[in-house]
Amino acid sequence: MLLNIGSQGDNVKKVQAHLNMQETGIYCLETKAQVKAWQLTHGLSPDGIVGEQTWGKLCVAAINLTISKRSHTQIKPETLKGIVPEHLLNQIQDNTTYSKLTDTLHLCHFLTQCAHESGNFTSTEENLNYSAQGLMATFPKYFDKSMAKEYAHQPIRIASRVYAGRLQNGDEESGDGWTYRGRGYIQPTGKCNYEHFANFIREDTVAHPDLIATKYPLMSAYYFFTMHDIWKYCDNASSENIKKITKIINGGMNGLTERIKLFNEYYSRAEQG
Repeated sequence: MLLNIGSQGDNVKKVQAHLNMQETGIYCLETKAQVKAWQLTHGLSPDGIVGEQTWGKLCVAAINLTISKRSHTQIKPETLKGIVPEHLLNQIQDNTTYSKLTDTLHLCHFLTQCAHESGNFTSTEENLNYSAQGLMATFPKYFDKSMAKEYAHQPIRIASRVYAGRLQNGDEESGDGWTYRGRGYIQPTGKCNYEHFANFIREDTVAHPDLIATKYPLMSAYYFFTMHDIWKYCDNASSENIKKITKIINGGMNGLTERIKLFNEYYSRAEQG
């Protein structure tokens, strides 16, 4: 997308609406001046042109403006049928352990992160089938060009190497890195995290690690939120809080715009319910 002097249409109206201008749909000199001023206050080059970067920030700001006004309400999970798998909603409703998820903000933050990390609840195991190029880009500490070629498309060897000697895992030869790879909707890794969850759930997920992927993908994610004190960031719907939650879970800001949009979708549906 590129909007500049002479552009016309609905997208121009959206920009003008966000800038509290008259929605003429015509990108005039006044519109360009207002865009420049907005860019300057949002860390962008003030050229007055709405390109991909400016448009992206405008969208996030607009979503944030909408959701930041929302407050706590009690929710029934069934209001999200059709966009969240029904069996997950039934788990949340039927199990008193999920007490935090009776609150709309908490539930929507939680489901947002679970959905994004698991490909919309379709994956419960970490995908470690990397190409040589992917290994060097993702794990440069562990793979040079020669080593990457040797390990490429061998998930067991890759996991055993990159997770060796940490999180209470043994060395590469032990295979602990593969045994205790990321599982569940948020994919905690490492033997120590499997032990902590086993103590919580009172079932031996150290001896039977696949339980986290098959039986407890949702519960392990809930436990992760609790142990990392993430709930304190779920009391507000601002994009800043979504950033904080994302950083704890992802280690960075990967997919932030998509996470905000997903949160907005869940919350809008919850309000309609």
